[in-house]
Amino acid sequence: MGNAKIFIRERRKVSEGEKKPRYSVVGVAGTDLKIHVKHIRKSEIDQIAAALGAEIVYLNAGKDEAEVEVDD
Repeated sequence: MGNAKIFIRERRKVSEGEKKPRYSVVGVAGTDLKIHVKHIRKSEIDQIAAALGAEIVYLNAGKDEAEVEVDD
C-alpha cells in the first residue's frame, strides 16, 4: 500500500489545552481502511499511517471557509 493517503484537517471548534481529539479524517485513498470515530488524535493517525505505510495529508481549513458547490 505504498501510495495510500489519509486526508485530515484540524477541527475548528477546539480550544487550546482542550483534552478532546483535535483532528477529523476527511478521506482515505489507496486502502480499505474504515474509520469509525468522528474525531481522532494526531498520535492515533500517526500510528495508523505507520502501520499502513500511508502518507498523511493535512488539509487547510480556513476560519471563513465557504461551502463549495459541486456540479454533477
